[in-house]
Amino acid sequence: MTPSRLRVYYGPEENCATVTESKVDEHRVTVPLSEIIPLLADAVESRRTWLRDFEDDEVTISADLYGVILAYQHCRRPVA
Repeated sequence: MTPSRLRVYYGPEENCATVTESKVDEHRVTVPLSEIIPLLADAVESRRTWLRDFEDDEVTISADLYGVILAYQHCRRPVA
């Protein structure tokens, strides 16, 4: 059996999202969708329990993205 290896966390890596102060207020952060989609997809796939803490939170998206999501949802419906 291979022994567990502990690692020390030194902070975010260079390729992680960074947020400028102009995009942050006390309760909101603006980041590109491309930075959070892979992380959320991995969390959903891994069934991370912390997602439940945020399932009732509201997010603001553009009307264009919302239209695309609705169209995608319609295409995914099973055919009767």
